[in-house]
Amino acid sequence: MFKTIYVPVDNSAHSGACIELAVALARRLGAALVGSHVYAATLHAARFRQMEPHLPAPFRDAQAVGRQRSTHDGLLATGLRLISDAYLDAMERRCRQEGVAFERKIFDGQNYRRLVEDIRGSRYDLVVIGAQGMGAVKESQLGSVCERVVRRIRTDTLVVKETHAPGAWGQGPIVVGIDGSPQALAGLESALVLGKAFGRPVEAVAVYDPSLHFTIFSGLVEVLSEQGKKLFRLKDQERLHEQIIDAGLARIYRSHLEVAKTVAAEDGVQLKTTVLPGKPFQQLLKYVRQAEGWLLVVGRIGVHSPLDMDIGSTAENLLRLAPCNVLLSSRGAVPSVEVTSPGLGQATEEAS
Repeated sequence: MFKTIYVPVDNSAHSGACIELAVALARRLGAALVGSHVYAATLHAARFRQMEPHLPAPFRDAQAVGRQRSTHDGLLATGLRLISDAYLDAMERRCRQEGVAFERKIFDGQNYRRLVEDIRGSRYDLVVIGAQGMGAVKESQLGSVCERVVRRIRTDTLVVKETHAPGAWGQGPIVVGIDGSPQALAGLESALVLGKAFGRPVEAVAVYDPSLHFTIFSGLVEVLSEQGKKLFRLKDQERLHEQIIDAGLARIYRSHLEVAKTVAAEDGVQLKTTVLPGKPFQQLLKYVRQAEGWLLVVGRIGVHSPLDMDIGSTAENLLRLAPCNVLLSSRGAVPSVEVTSPGLGQATEEAS
């Protein structure tokens, strides 16, 4: 599944964690790694030219400015290229130590743009990128480069949020959000591969939102006239949603989990499943915190999202708020067999 893994590096703590995780994954799966770094010689040269009018008078004549530009641009490009090589040298040493195939790529330009161009133009199976980079601050949840890259690519992306050394990764499970979308099912397939590679259990969680319809009908009570309520048959509609639609939602999401269990069983994995009522991102966040999850896997877009959407609201919230690493599944998968859960039942938490 993951044969070529792409890792942007910048010498930050998160970048170091990306390298360690990617090397460990590549060694277990027999994958090759591509490391890349983007330096900004062009940007710095442009900034230097903006400063030229403010230089002392002896340095502002055309001949002096030309010499300074040539010297500055040459030293800057050479120096930044050497720094990029040093970053990738460190990654190459780790790959050599673990017997992992390695390729390096170095670009000049705006970091996220060059990364996106390379990812779109290449056939990487997985991107491993740090949630934050060298410019990280305490209050930040997600760095600008990570966010911009994630929004613009359609390759599975593992966003590394934990900076622990491999030995301190803990034993938490891999938690997969299931909503019936092809992206979520593909995410489950990825989770099963990663679970076997790292010896971790995989758990699937489906969340349906019964409060949405209640909120809508509560709002209608406030705005509809008495005549409007009678014409709309508000009470009947409300009972319909409580007795049929909300219960039907629970059944649908149980069915999604039955499909997930079947897929896992075909792969030789006994999958723990849980269905929960509530807002999907809130319940998934609560679950992964309580389970002390090591990795959260969700579809980049949800079951109701148009295909051209950059990222779904549930995935975006979890990407920012989840305390663990997050894998955004972009590719889609379709189950070979459709499974339907028997009976409606009461919509409460269940585990198996």
